[in-house]
Amino acid sequence: MTSNQVTSISPMNRSRVSNGTDILAGIDGRSAVARRYRDIIQEISTDLGGELTETQLQIARRAASLAIWCESQESMMANGGELNISEFTTATNALRRLLADLGYAKVPRDVTPSLAEILG
Repeated sequence: MTSNQVTSISPMNRSRVSNGTDILAGIDGRSAVARRYRDIIQEISTDLGGELTETQLQIARRAASLAIWCESQESMMANGGELNISEFTTATNALRRLLADLGYAKVPRDVTPSLAEILG
């Protein structure tokens, strides 16, 4: 086999993360953070039309991690804590770029008034 060839891996030899048994290696998937992580990935998958490629999944996982970190910072701020605006801005910009890489884009909203609104 040359270095360019990829062989098929038996499902028995795949990691628990690869085969979908675990969300992350060594993590109890029942925690609130793990459930939120899984929910965000599922919502991204739904938004993108279903089954993600491995590449999309890797980007979605990074996006979910950043989204959870941003949410935790927002919660801390709402409870009177300090928000490091530099770290928060960096994280939100990175999150936006990851989501853009997945194909999310601004969708223009039609603001043209309807005939009923014009005549009304």
